[in-house]
Amino acid sequence: MSKKYSSIPRPLVRSNQWFIVISVLLALFSGKVFILLFPLFAGLLGVILNFNPVMRFAKLFLKKDYSEYIPEDSEQQQFNQWIAIIFLTTALVSYYLNWIQLYYLFSVLVALAAFIAILGFCIGCYIRFQFVRYRHKRKLRKV
Repeated sequence: MSKKYSSIPRPLVRSNQWFIVISVLLALFSGKVFILLFPLFAGLLGVILNFNPVMRFAKLFLKKDYSEYIPEDSEQQQFNQWIAIIFLTTALVSYYLNWIQLYYLFSVLVALAAFIAILGFCIGCYIRFQFVRYRHKRKLRKV
């Protein structure tokens, strides 16, 4: 049985990345930390139920067929979304535990990673590539 390759049109991925960046900036500059719950819940819905409301909404604005857009690997996007979920959760928990420096650190890191991805370099992709490469090298050494 072959593995099915699935992709997500780049504009949907970019919409989700912008949503994360804007949400974090709003939370940081307005002081309303609960705003981080929006990208967190959107991400959780995406990875658990395969329904990201941000992408679903952005899909309404696509003019062309999915196949006409630059594809983004859905498995890679799931990996990236898990990173965002972990960072957003860590930021929120840190805030409520009154670990404010950690709240700022993880909030800024997730926004920065999403913004850098918008600019064209995917940090999550690099991390995943290095991890897969490491596992492959380790497997070769055992043989």
